[in-house]
Amino acid sequence: REPALQARASSSRLGSSSSSGRIRASALCPLSRASRRRLLPSCPRGHPRVLPAPRSPLRPVARFPSSAALPPPNNSPELQFEGHRIMATCMMKASNARFARSAQRSGPSVRRSAVSVRAVAAAEKRGIGAENYVAAVPDSLLRPGIDSDNSIKAKFEKVIRDAQNDICAAIEEIDGTKFRQDAWTRADGGGGITRVLADGNVWEKAGVNVSVVYGSMPPEAYRAAVGNPDALKGKDVAGRVPFFAAGISSVMHPKNPFAPTMHFNYRFFETEEWNGIPGQWWFGGGTDITPSYLDVDDMKHFHGTYKQVCDKHDPEYYNKFKKWADDYFLISHRGERRGLGGIFFDDLNDKDADTILSFSKDCVNNVVEAYCPIVRKHKDDAFTEEQKQWQLLRRGRYVEFNLVYDRGTTFGLKTGGRIESILMSLPKNASWLYDHQPEEGTPEWDLLDACKNPKTWV
Repeated sequence: REPALQARASSSRLGSSSSSGRIRASALCPLSRASRRRLLPSCPRGHPRVLPAPRSPLRPVARFPSSAALPPPNNSPELQFEGHRIMATCMMKASNARFARSAQRSGPSVRRSAVSVRAVAAAEKRGIGAENYVAAVPDSLLRPGIDSDNSIKAKFEKVIRDAQNDICAAIEEIDGTKFRQDAWTRADGGGGITRVLADGNVWEKAGVNVSVVYGSMPPEAYRAAVGNPDALKGKDVAGRVPFFAAGISSVMHPKNPFAPTMHFNYRFFETEEWNGIPGQWWFGGGTDITPSYLDVDDMKHFHGTYKQVCDKHDPEYYNKFKKWADDYFLISHRGERRGLGGIFFDDLNDKDADTILSFSKDCVNNVVEAYCPIVRKHKDDAFTEEQKQWQLLRRGRYVEFNLVYDRGTTFGLKTGGRIESILMSLPKNASWLYDHQPEEGTPEWDLLDACKNPKTWV
C-alpha cells in the first residue's frame, strides 16, 4: 500500500507536467532502478519504460510491491523473452486503441489512408504498384499515351475483358446469382478486375479474374514465369526483371459432385531487356476439367470442343497441348493428375504474335460451349453424403496442386500480386482423409484410375 500511496502523491504533483501526455515510470515508482529491473526485464536499448499519464490525481496509476516482497533476480533468457513479449503486446494494444480513437474522430478516411500507406509500402518492396480501388473501371488498364491501341497488349486486353463479361453472363444465367466485383488501378499503369460468385444455387464458388500488370520481378519469379529453373544459368542475376503481363483466369467449383470443376487461364507476357538478356514475349494458357465422377460423354464433349479449336489453327496443336496438360497437372507426390486434363500451352512464340493471339482468343471464347452444357446436365443430379465426401477429397487434391506446383500461383506470390485474386482458385471446402483408397471397380476408383492413367477421349 505504501508504494501505491507514494505513487498517488507523485501523480498529483506531476499531473499534466508532461506535454506529451506520458511520464516515465520512474517518476511514479518509489522503487530503486535495480528493483524495477528485477520486476520487469529490460527493454531493448532506446525504448524507455513509459506509462500513460494519469487522468486523475486520485487514481493510482502504478502499483509495485515493496522491495522486500520482490523475488530474487532472474536474468534467464526465457524470462527476458517473456517480458519483452508482454511489453510488446501492451504497446501494440495501446497503439491500436489510439488509432481506433483517432479513426472514430476522423472518420473512414483515416482507416483508408492507413491501409493505403501499408499497401504502398508493400508495393515498393514487391515491385508492383499499389492497388487503388475504383467503382468504375476505365475502358483500358494500359498506360495512356504510351501503349498504342494497335499493340498486341491492347488487342489482348480487349480479348480478355470481353471474355470476362461473356463468361460471367453465361454463369449468372445458369446460377441465378450475380458476381461480386472488385476493381482497381495502379498509378504507374495496369490494374485488375476480380469477379467472384459465392454460395450460389449451382456453384459453391466461381471466379473470373482479369489483370494487367506493369512491374519488376526477382530472378526466381522469372524462372517461375518461363518454367525453366536454368533460364538464367550463367547470367548476371543482380536486380529485378522489368515485365508486362496481362491475363484472364478462372476456376469454377459447383456444388453437385457430378458437375465438374473447370479452370482456364490465358495470358500474354513480355519482358524488357535486362542484364544483357534480350526482351522476350510469349503467350500461354489452357482450359482443363476436373470431375469427381467420370462421365465419358462429358469428356468427349469437352475435349472434342477444344480439338476443333486446335485443328482450326494447327492440326498438331490438340495432341501436343493435350499431352502438355496431362504432364503439367500431375501431382507428383501423389502420382495422379489433378483432373482429366484438356489443353495447356506456355512460352508460345513460334509464330507471329497476331496469329497466336487469334488462337488464344478462340480458346477463351469456347469456354462456355465446352463447359456449360455439362453443368446444365448434372446440376440437379441426386447424390449421397458419401459422394459429396468424395468430391471434397478431390477438392483437396486440387488445393495440393495449386499451392505446390501451379506456376501462376508461384509467380503471383513471388511478385507480390493481389493475394485474394491469386488464391481465388481455391475451393471453399476441401477434405483430407488418412490413406483413403477407393475400392476397385467403384465409380470413385474409375475416376482415380483415369487421373493416374490419362485416356484418349477424342
